[in-house]
Amino acid sequence: MTVNDDSFTNWKHREEIAESMIPIIGKLHRERDVTVLLHSRSLVNKSVVSILKTHRFARQIAGAELSVTETMPFLKALAALDLGPSQIDLGMLAATYKADDRGLSVAEFTAEAVAGATGAEKIERRAPRDVVLYGFGRIGRLVARLLIEKAGSGNGLRLRAVVVRGGGAKAAGDLVKRASLLRRDSIHGQFQGTITVDEDASTIVANGNEIKVIYADDPSSVDYTEYGIRDAILIDNTGNWRDRAGLSKHLRPGIDKVVLTAPGKGDVPNIVHGVNHDTIKPDEQILSCASCTTNAIVPPLKAMDDEYGVLRGHVETVHSFTNDQNLLDNYHKAERRGRSAPLNMVITETGAASAVSKALPDLKAPITGSSIRVPVPDVSIAILNLRLGRETTREEVHDYLREVSLTSPLKRQIDFTTAPDAVSSDFIGSRNASIVDGGALKVDGDNAILYLWYDNEFGYSCQVVRVVQHVSGVEYPTYPAPEV
Repeated sequence: MTVNDDSFTNWKHREEIAESMIPIIGKLHRERDVTVLLHSRSLVNKSVVSILKTHRFARQIAGAELSVTETMPFLKALAALDLGPSQIDLGMLAATYKADDRGLSVAEFTAEAVAGATGAEKIERRAPRDVVLYGFGRIGRLVARLLIEKAGSGNGLRLRAVVVRGGGAKAAGDLVKRASLLRRDSIHGQFQGTITVDEDASTIVANGNEIKVIYADDPSSVDYTEYGIRDAILIDNTGNWRDRAGLSKHLRPGIDKVVLTAPGKGDVPNIVHGVNHDTIKPDEQILSCASCTTNAIVPPLKAMDDEYGVLRGHVETVHSFTNDQNLLDNYHKAERRGRSAPLNMVITETGAASAVSKALPDLKAPITGSSIRVPVPDVSIAILNLRLGRETTREEVHDYLREVSLTSPLKRQIDFTTAPDAVSSDFIGSRNASIVDGGALKVDGDNAILYLWYDNEFGYSCQVVRVVQHVSGVEYPTYPAPEV
């Protein structure tokens, strides 16, 4: 047998193992609300090839490829346990088991590592929490995809309705067009599942989730209880109202909390999941998820401040163009944004730097910022230039941030890549708030420059959903627990 034959045989063997993992992962998700992860990447509803690629990606951050032959025994051990709702990371299980020298079997070690999700300690499955989307644009449709994907067993979050402009006088075919935009996306590809439309009932049914489409021009005109919606979390994707007075208009019958997908003004809490989501008061009804750029820079900024101290910083964002700009030169109320977005680099302002203080009030370092819009439709990069509290080396910062992306409480926010030819389109669909480009990192004494890629649409939408999961009480613990 040749070397090539050996490689092919090995590949077919791993394919067979990955194929056998799929029903176990699916059953755990549907029946027990258990999400199986691999280094923070969900394996739920993934194909054989996707599972194998996710295992191979581990070499980018852990230094060596992780094989399904290593993780399958842990998955089998999980299936034999009486698990409650949780997120369990096979990559972390395999890594911590390898470092353990007590001679435990895989089954014994796994039972110990996830003990908080079993027996008397486990969380009971909760009744589904209603969610309403107010606005159905770029972020609204991606949040809808995520909510539908995460519906799982039917517990957790349940998308009940979408509110769009029209005041009841909808145009013929309007619902079909909106469903089509949910089904197909030029950047993020096809919706994973089936979508049907019932125009008479004004509903879109996506993967069995019946979503009522409500037409209204004014938040105060809707009574959500008329649609059987109770104690819902409303996600405002329009950005039309950003202060407490404006957002309070959404607190109508059937709505319990309002989450804004834009920076909040005044006393509206700006939340970056992973950094300050635990400061949300239980009785807080209105909050903001800040901006995509704030979510991209705050987690790595916190990580750097925790380890090195940050004395001052500047962030330059090279941001993809958005619907707020014009396709061709035309009038715009803001300076420069009236010029053609796909034909120009456009200098503009960013509020991300000033928003840092809301998410990181203990950080006293002054942070400045500016932004350039560029002719790409998605994925941006933030260049974070920091003066640190002590001198360090590139190798130390490189290894520290890689470890943060693997084992820290910020691992869902911060990803890491060492790919030598990485470009923006490689990060379309990333679920992290930002991805540290290890190859581009620069360190000179007490000066560090971080290059942070981020999918300003999908990565941000994932952060929004994490905040909603937290305030709804369906953000389940992760095992093994991240290192603090």
